[in-house]
Amino acid sequence: MAREQRHTTPPTLADIDAIARSVLLILPEVLRRRVTGVVLRVEEVCDVETETEMDLESPFDLLGLYRGTSLPRRSVLDPGGAPPDMIFLFRRPILDYWCESGEDLTRLIRHVMIHEIGHHFGFSDEDMERIEGMV
Repeated sequence: MAREQRHTTPPTLADIDAIARSVLLILPEVLRRRVTGVVLRVEEVCDVETETEMDLESPFDLLGLYRGTSLPRRSVLDPGGAPPDMIFLFRRPILDYWCESGEDLTRLIRHVMIHEIGHHFGFSDEDMERIEGMV
């Protein structure tokens, strides 16, 4: 399991990225192999287009996002050159949630990461909960 950390200052983009990458390392091997091509990006908040597209009241409503074609929806007929699958983590909403909830930051990031990875695999919420219990 990713090691819980104590923070005395707000974690930076690089800190969030490091925690997220530590989550990737503890995934079961069968899943880890299938996410190697997925790009991980940590940004302050989602962009305006995503906020509009998802009809968010605020960019602080979104902690993470998967962009891509989930594995079950892929086809050999898909055109080449498509953008890579991406997982976005949004630092400021994550930190707000962390401060409001008192939840451990590593556990929170692990939860968001597993949820977004679950979208990549086309998993149900129940599947994601089972995976989270494994790591």
